[in-house]
Amino acid sequence: LFWPKLLFQLRPTGQLVRSHSAMMALRPLLARGAARARPVAAAALSRRHLSLHEYQSLGIFSDFGVQVPKLTVATTPEEAAKGAEGFPGDEVVIKSQVLAGGRGLGSFKENGFKGGVHIIPKGQAAEFAEKMLGKTLVTKQTGVAGKPCNTVMLAERFQIKNEKYFAILMDRGSGGPVMIGSKTGGTSIEDIAAADPTAIVKVPVDIMEGISDEMAKQMAIDMGFTGGQATSAATSITALYKVFMECDCTMVEINPFAELTDGRVIVCDAKVGFDDNAEFRQKDIHAKRDESQEDAQEVEAKKFDLNYIKLDGSVACMVNGAGLAMSTMDLLKLVGGSPANFLDVGGAANTETVTAAFKIIQGDPDVKSILINIFGGIMRCDVIAQGVVSAVKEVGLSKPLVVRLVGTNVEQGKKIIEESGLPVIALGDFTEAAKKAVELAQ
Repeated sequence: LFWPKLLFQLRPTGQLVRSHSAMMALRPLLARGAARARPVAAAALSRRHLSLHEYQSLGIFSDFGVQVPKLTVATTPEEAAKGAEGFPGDEVVIKSQVLAGGRGLGSFKENGFKGGVHIIPKGQAAEFAEKMLGKTLVTKQTGVAGKPCNTVMLAERFQIKNEKYFAILMDRGSGGPVMIGSKTGGTSIEDIAAADPTAIVKVPVDIMEGISDEMAKQMAIDMGFTGGQATSAATSITALYKVFMECDCTMVEINPFAELTDGRVIVCDAKVGFDDNAEFRQKDIHAKRDESQEDAQEVEAKKFDLNYIKLDGSVACMVNGAGLAMSTMDLLKLVGGSPANFLDVGGAANTETVTAAFKIIQGDPDVKSILINIFGGIMRCDVIAQGVVSAVKEVGLSKPLVVRLVGTNVEQGKKIIEESGLPVIALGDFTEAAKKAVELAQ
C-alpha cells in the first residue's frame, strides 16, 4: 500500500509533471520500484500500457463478435475516395486516427483545418483526407505539440436513438473484473456520476467463473436496453468481456454504446488499454503499436529497457530507483528548478544502457543541465561512471553535468570520472548537487 499512498501524496505537486496523465504514467514505475523489495525479476515489470487506434480496437472487437460500425481505413486521399464508395447512402464519417481525445474539436497545425471528425458527402472523402493526412492534430489532450495523423478511418453514417455507457476494468476492491454501465452515454462518465451517482451500475465478475448469459442480459437491462435490443447488447457485453480477458486488457471503455434508429445495438467508440506485461503472449496485438504517436525519446528508451518519461523542465535527471527518482524531482523543484524527465536506469543497467540513457537526455533540446544521482546498491557506481565517460567520449558534452555518486564502488566511480579529464562536477551531497544543477540550468 505504500506506493499508491506515495503517488497520492505527490499529486498536489502537479507542477512537477507535464499533466495528470503523465503522473498516472508513473504509477507502473512506482510499482516496479516497490517490487524490487521482493525477489521478483524487475525485467518482467512494465512501464506503460499499450493503446491502439480506434480502427484497431474496433477490428479486435469485431473478431470477437462485438457489433461495430462498418468501417475502412485509408492512408492516402485516393484510398479514402475509393473506400467511401463502399458505404451505403450519400454520406460517410471520416475520423482522424491519433491517440488523443477531443479530436472533433481539434485543429491541424500545418493548415489550420478545424476538426478531426466530420460527416461529409462521399464525394468529398479525398478532399477531407488531404487536409488531415500527414498533418499534426492538436487537441486539448495532445498539448501544443500535437500528434501526427497518418491514417483516417471512414465509417458508415447512422442515426443514434439512445446512447449508453459501458466499461470493464480490474477492481482492487472485489479482486477481479468489474463491469460499469449507465443509461446515459456520449458524455464524460465523471460528469454523469457527479450529477447522479445512482445512474452508475457496477457489477463485479468472479474471475474464475466468468460472465454468464444471465449477468450479461441483466447488465444490458440495467443500462436501459429492452426487448431485442437487450439481447443484442448482452451478446456484445459477453464478447467484450471475452476481449478483456483473452487479450489481457487493463480497460475496455465503450462510449457511446448505442441503440440506432434501425434497431441495431453497436459499439460506436472505444478506448482500450492492453497490459504490457502480457506482450509475450499478445504479440499480434502489440505489433500494432504506433510509435509515431509516442515521444521519440520514450520510444528510444524502451529499446534499452529504460524507464523514461519526458517532462517539461530544464534539468535532466538520470537516477537509479523510482523512489530516488521521484525524490530527485521533488528536490529540484524545491530548490527552484524543474525536472526535464523521469529516468530510472534500473538495477540491471550496464555501460551500454547508461550510454543510451545519456544520449537520450542530452539530445533533449529543452535540457539546460544534467544531474546524475546514483545510490549504489544493485547498480554499482563504477558502472554508471564508466557509462557516462563512454557516452561523453562518443557524443561529446554540450551541457553542464553534475554527478552525485554514493554507495557500492563509489571510490572506483569517482576515480573513473576524475581520470577521464572531463568537465564533470562531482558532488557527494544530494542537496548541493541539486542546487548546482539548477544553477547551471539558469
